[in-house]
Amino acid sequence: MNDPLSAACTSSPTSSSTTSSEVSPAASSGLPPSATPGAAARVRPSPEDFAALRGPHGTYALLDQFGVIDAVGDDAASFLHTQLTNDVQSLESGSARLAGFCSPKGRLLASLLLWRASDRVRLLLPADLQAQVQKRLSMFVLRAKAKLSDATDGLAVVGFAGHVRDALSQCFDALPDGVHVKIDGPSGALIRVPDADGVARCLWVGPKAEVHEKLAALDDKYGIRRVPPAVWDWLDIRAGEPRITAATHEAFVPQMINFEVVGGVSFHKGCYPGQEVVARSQYRGTIKRRAKLAHIDGPGADAIVPGAELYHSDDPGQPCGMIVNVAFAPAGGVDCLAELKLAALESGSVHAGAADGPKLSFLPLPYALSTEA
Repeated sequence: MNDPLSAACTSSPTSSSTTSSEVSPAASSGLPPSATPGAAARVRPSPEDFAALRGPHGTYALLDQFGVIDAVGDDAASFLHTQLTNDVQSLESGSARLAGFCSPKGRLLASLLLWRASDRVRLLLPADLQAQVQKRLSMFVLRAKAKLSDATDGLAVVGFAGHVRDALSQCFDALPDGVHVKIDGPSGALIRVPDADGVARCLWVGPKAEVHEKLAALDDKYGIRRVPPAVWDWLDIRAGEPRITAATHEAFVPQMINFEVVGGVSFHKGCYPGQEVVARSQYRGTIKRRAKLAHIDGPGADAIVPGAELYHSDDPGQPCGMIVNVAFAPAGGVDCLAELKLAALESGSVHAGAADGPKLSFLPLPYALSTEA
């Protein structure tokens, strides 16, 4: 068997050859940046936390920024299939899949990772949207034999990164050998997620008491470093994987944040809320807005939060985009995924929060986009 957790994954999402029409600029909705839950309480991880990602023992983080919804019943998969942007009915027991939940206008209400767990379909999503998404999905169950419940309290969500193969081998009989491959064990599910900055990663989701007990044993035997969940946020950004939170709820059509490129949208599965808008955006015209990876440094950088608007130096009077996700970077400042007009990259400079705010320095994404500036 290959060593999937000690070497970088060689597979990457394939880009679509089709283009889409320009969609309207991302509008602020949900909570303003200043009201983003937890924004004021963010704490920068230490240099040792980041260094441990490439150390001999790897890292783990308890990811309390996520919640879990369980969908149970004979019609659970078919119901979710009609509501989400990806194919749920064809989801096999040994895999996981990204999906979005859209408004009728095609705007993302949430981004999800989903998989089959015994007799249920399990949905992982940002904790600040869990209750809202569960309530909205439940409104459409109607006569379907499906019930949605909050499974967050009974489960632990743990992110592993780096050289953790030997440790995880003590808890699972096999390890996932490809992106979004899932291995089930007595202690829950282990899901391979995309590498980030050359670091291999897995998610472990299982019964809280049992997972915590096994983590304590792994700590003692293997010396894995526990790091703050903010390290995982940074890794997600470096993987180019967008995450919809309360601050960006209903702000983006999936293509605006590259969601179809990372595998979050099926264009062959049939109808779901907003499907016509998403399909039209894909097949007509040219995509003129995308998410880009960027670094922000200097005064004010650490205060930038999701939902902060972006401004171009040539047109400071109106926003040209929005911060999707942001996290502290190892060498100072922050890294972010920034949604913006591709024309804004042609000349001048882009600033976060205000026309005279900190400047964005753009970095290569780990995947190719179907439309570039």
